[in-house]
Amino acid sequence: MLRQLHSLLGLVATLLVILLATSGTILSVDPALERLGATVPAYGSISVAALAGRVARHYPEAEQIQRTASGTIIVYYSRGGRAGADRIDPLTGQGVAPYAPSPFARWIKDLHRSLLMDTTGRALAGVTALMMLVLAVSGIALLVKRLGGWRHIALPLRGTQSQRWHAQVGRFVVLGLLLSALTGIYMSAATFGLVSDGVQNEADFPPKVAAGPASPITALPALVATDLNDLRELVYPKPNDPSDVYSLATAQGDGYVDQVNGALLSFRPHTGIRHAYEFIYQLHTGEGLWWLGLLLGLCALSVPLMSATGTLTWWQRRRSMPRIVDNSGAQAADTIILVGSENNSTWGFANALHDALRQAGLRVHTAPMNQLASEYRRAERLFILTATYGDGDAPSSANQFLARLARTKPDPRPKPGFVVLGFGDRQFPQFCQFAKEVQAALLAHGWRQLLELETINKQSAQAFTRWGNAVGALISRELTLLHTPERPQTRSFELIERINYGEQVQAPTSILRFAAVAQQGIAARLTRWIGGNGLPNFEVGDLAAIVPPGSPIPRFYSLASGSSDGFLEICVRKLPEGLCSQFLHGLKLGDRIDAFIQLHPDFRPAAGKAPTILIGSGTGMGPLAGFIRNNTGKHPMYLYWGGRDPASDFLYEPELNEYLSDGRLTGLHAAFSRVKDGTYVHHKVLDDATQMRQLVESGAQILVCGSRAMAKNTMRALNEILAPLNLDVQTLRTQGRYREDVF
Repeated sequence: MLRQLHSLLGLVATLLVILLATSGTILSVDPALERLGATVPAYGSISVAALAGRVARHYPEAEQIQRTASGTIIVYYSRGGRAGADRIDPLTGQGVAPYAPSPFARWIKDLHRSLLMDTTGRALAGVTALMMLVLAVSGIALLVKRLGGWRHIALPLRGTQSQRWHAQVGRFVVLGLLLSALTGIYMSAATFGLVSDGVQNEADFPPKVAAGPASPITALPALVATDLNDLRELVYPKPNDPSDVYSLATAQGDGYVDQVNGALLSFRPHTGIRHAYEFIYQLHTGEGLWWLGLLLGLCALSVPLMSATGTLTWWQRRRSMPRIVDNSGAQAADTIILVGSENNSTWGFANALHDALRQAGLRVHTAPMNQLASEYRRAERLFILTATYGDGDAPSSANQFLARLARTKPDPRPKPGFVVLGFGDRQFPQFCQFAKEVQAALLAHGWRQLLELETINKQSAQAFTRWGNAVGALISRELTLLHTPERPQTRSFELIERINYGEQVQAPTSILRFAAVAQQGIAARLTRWIGGNGLPNFEVGDLAAIVPPGSPIPRFYSLASGSSDGFLEICVRKLPEGLCSQFLHGLKLGDRIDAFIQLHPDFRPAAGKAPTILIGSGTGMGPLAGFIRNNTGKHPMYLYWGGRDPASDFLYEPELNEYLSDGRLTGLHAAFSRVKDGTYVHHKVLDDATQMRQLVESGAQILVCGSRAMAKNTMRALNEILAPLNLDVQTLRTQGRYREDVF
């Protein structure tokens, strides 16, 4: 609900928020520029009387003196029948330059305050400030929830590039945006009289003044007692009118000064409410607090970027989600479908089931597994379609399901019967493991199983249809489930370089680099014209899905390069039964492959300067070497890697030595199993237990890439190392500080 509110409000308010933020950024510079050009004497060094005396020498026709919050002194005068205004030096009273506010500055101020629409615009600006407040509060709440609590607010971030930019910038500027929004709301409310601004009626005009000739302005006690830094405005009496008085406005209050004896008459001090309003005005505008104005301006400058990344994130999420037609409410539906998916592929099958059940006359509610309700009042059956992520873990849309299920209160009423359908790939040892855990948990909580657990291997359309027949028999209706996952369009890549390793230890391994084959069309020509390399957008750690000849099923390889490197790089070991690896090892320079990119944002170092520990074995070196290559900020990065023989399969050895020399790699710990006294990578990890604990205590993140056996041994070693800290791998995983890409 909170995410929907944040997204919807952001989309609705985008243009207005950008207008207010951009105009506010421009206005934030004015107080700093004004303060830069103003001479501000020390408090107590110049009185208003002394200033007025200096002004009189250069402006005998002075009618009014003003001091702005930033310290600029302005004198208004008449000369030769023409009115004028100058900025003056308070130390001499001499004019510095004519005072003429910029028409552009006035236009920007009107745009910021009222969107150039007078009263209606002022109201709209106030509503926009309120929306900015809600966006800031909901945004920080979402970030805290995403990171697992306030104590983790500074942890590295996960997600796509747009998500990371949005969240990273957001946590730097959120306090400034909150301050701008809160003060803007208050000032808008004061404008419309919803709260008091403390403005009082003018002090009563004195009914009686002293008789006699006017005293020199430098000798008037009330002006002598008023410090220049407290002055807001001094209005002179009319010339040759002994009954008139000086009008004096100060930081403390307003009153009148007798021109004969200099007494302060009818003084009315400001209330606490007025002082509060002026302070809030300073906080919002930066007038008198120029440094704060610049900081708030920088925060406001981030709003267009936040709007763009937020909109892009929303669009990416929206595009990846299927449209669920006629989705009944959770408490009105007789059939519930809950979906667990990492990359949204399972949603296509869920959508097909939803449509088929709805056409069979059922009322169906479909939602992510994380939205499991505490009860379903009318539901008769619950279908759970879930993938398994990584080494038997829950996918992102289901990672809270088991915890929510455990929190449901005992209910004597009968629960809906359930059916679990698992999706996975049988080449992985933990095939559909999470689906099995979900089934066991539901049974343990007293739910009734309607069908035995079924599994779908490699998104088989045929297996899904067969399962649909069983579901049709269950609900006594004819049910035909048809869904063929849409595969992204492949592109051609040409092999431009290969480096071979591992022949001597019977583990042929190659580092393969590909260039994009030039595409045709206007968009492709434009990309080449502006200097693009023709590659799709990807980062190190994303996946290249390669379709080998004779098979419609793509094989996925972790990328050791990003598109900014100018090539697509993978590290491939030749397997005796591997159709795709045999094909790739048979390529010659100039040969081509067909592939598409699948983003994998959960396997890459998070932004920030925290240390990174990279652990891998075999071809898992590929993305790890890519992470090191791109560590241009030279943040602490430690590599633990295992191979067979340093003379044969020390992958990326020349590059790693270069990275050690230039600081991109802080430490290298390589283990080799086919040498005398051979060791494995988890032994190296255990050997450095003390340093590991220190790095983890300092906020280090750990990335593991390679075989499942290596990953399990590494996990056991890390749990042993972290035990004295009352930490384990699962805790780090929850915090986003432990990430795996295993095969």
